[in-house]
Amino acid sequence: MDPSNQKHFTVVDYVIFGLLLAASMAIGLYHAFSGGRQRTTQEFLMAGRSMGCLPVSLSLLASFQSAVAIIGVPAEIYTHGTQYWFIGCAYVLGLLIPAHVFIPVLYRLRLSSAYQYLELRFSKAVRICGTLTFIFQTVIYMGVCVYTPAFALNAVTGFELWGAVLATGLVCTLYTAMGGLKAVIWTDVFQTVVMFAGQLAVIVVGVLQSGGVSEVWRKVWEGNRISGLDLNPDPTERHTFWTLGVGGVFLMLSLYGVNQSQVQRYLSARTEKEAVRSCYMVFPSLQLALSLSCVMGLVMFARYCGEDHTDKLGPSSHDAMVLYFVMDMLQGLPGLPGLFVACLFSAALSTISSSFNSLATVTMEDLIKPHFPAMTEAKATLLSKALAMSYGLLCLAMAYLTHLMGESVLQVALKIFGMVGGPILGVFCLGMFFPWANSTGAMAGLGAGLALSFWVGIGSIITRSSGTRPLPPTCRAILLSNNTTTVIQTALSNVTLSRPSGLNRFYSLSYMWYSAFSCFSVILTGLIISFITGPMKEEDVTPGTTFPLFGKLFCFLPELVKKQLCFVTPSGQTASPQQIQPPLHKENNGLVSEYEDGQSPETDAFLPETNTPSVEFETGV
Repeated sequence: MDPSNQKHFTVVDYVIFGLLLAASMAIGLYHAFSGGRQRTTQEFLMAGRSMGCLPVSLSLLASFQSAVAIIGVPAEIYTHGTQYWFIGCAYVLGLLIPAHVFIPVLYRLRLSSAYQYLELRFSKAVRICGTLTFIFQTVIYMGVCVYTPAFALNAVTGFELWGAVLATGLVCTLYTAMGGLKAVIWTDVFQTVVMFAGQLAVIVVGVLQSGGVSEVWRKVWEGNRISGLDLNPDPTERHTFWTLGVGGVFLMLSLYGVNQSQVQRYLSARTEKEAVRSCYMVFPSLQLALSLSCVMGLVMFARYCGEDHTDKLGPSSHDAMVLYFVMDMLQGLPGLPGLFVACLFSAALSTISSSFNSLATVTMEDLIKPHFPAMTEAKATLLSKALAMSYGLLCLAMAYLTHLMGESVLQVALKIFGMVGGPILGVFCLGMFFPWANSTGAMAGLGAGLALSFWVGIGSIITRSSGTRPLPPTCRAILLSNNTTTVIQTALSNVTLSRPSGLNRFYSLSYMWYSAFSCFSVILTGLIISFITGPMKEEDVTPGTTFPLFGKLFCFLPELVKKQLCFVTPSGQTASPQQIQPPLHKENNGLVSEYEDGQSPETDAFLPETNTPSVEFETGV
């Protein structure tokens, strides 16, 4: 960006930004030296399974609402209109299904890593493959999360790029490594409040400086930014109701159903009921966060409609445009630019701290502990902290590579989740819903799903097969006749110069369908291979690892027919009295929990009320 066009921080802005980093560090230090002082892996990685639903729900939001969303969503609305807002419809099923399916199954198994489930259901090889896939996905995404706000800040204010990257990465690494999951969750709560405050301040000032609500509405309406319900079923269209409302459900399931960062928060809740409640409570917060980001994009358009800032902002101009708008709007109000930048970096900190902790957990639980079962608790805790710090440094290295990507940060981030999160979702669905699926089928399905999703994703990046062109930045409606003025709908601007054919059309698949496409690829391949190699017998399936999906969908069938079709799953089979009511229930760290009288933790009856056996799974944590 031309230095003459750059905005500058005042001393007050720097102070507010510094206070954010200091407060986050203070929360980490507090939890490092209070309570159990993070002396056990159970406390460091799982917060002692003592968290309430409110902090867990806000942490679930903060983990998902990264700086990518705060910068990417307003830029998307500014460039393409409000069609993206329809992804809010996907939040309904995207949170209901985890609350009633994934949380009950995973919580009752008393796991620390979500991928321990894959070993219980299939085999150790499937567990390791799932873990490595998650690590790959998260490390790449962390680089995007750290680099994005630092790049935007540098482009607009000239703030030292790598100074911002290092400050964010190092502060986050330190408080995560010192305070564990409890510090991560409580800093998420603090950072969520800062995020909402920063966005709200920008919207209020932006509306006032743009002439009021009615003037903003007039400009965005005449500028074609209010999108209608696009029911085009073409899967290559970048954003339609179907790609967002249906494809978005699978994206949400890969995030809120089986992603370790989110599952770890569910498992840290005091009871299953608290975990389910936190999933419900995050819904209004997600809708509020989405609405604030979309409204910010509309206000930004109303302020700059008719102006082209490409020359001022250079490459990735749409992503940097958000911070340029903020600095321009708030320049005469000391402290408010610093508040929004604090909001932006709060989002980055909350996401990457969650990633550090979850990466340390899966590495410890899935890759190290099984090979060193005799490791002492003190060594395990120290190694977990070292792992969190190591992933923090790796994140800084990934940030260096992120600037090579040439697409919008929102699209890059969602592509990563779709390409890698979709196959992981497919393996969990294969295990939970299809009791006859075996380990060979799961391995083959995961491999096929990853291969297909990377084929489509990398092909789209190489061929630049993006779905649509940006809308023109004009505020004037187009006159179609002497008496009629109408707004040209989004579909008119979405027409590409030449419709792709052959492989290029395959590569043009909307990135919002990646999760669904790869998930179904895993399930289909897994079932075919399972039947070829011999389906798993009912008695061989670990009790409690399946969910009676087909039994619920075909509840009208007679019990005998459902039994013959394997619609009665092993989660309902009887077990020996010793299995059902063990004398002592052990936690994952080998310590006897508070349920010494044989009573199970408080649960909701979301799964069938049967004699489901308690499954003990020693992991050494």
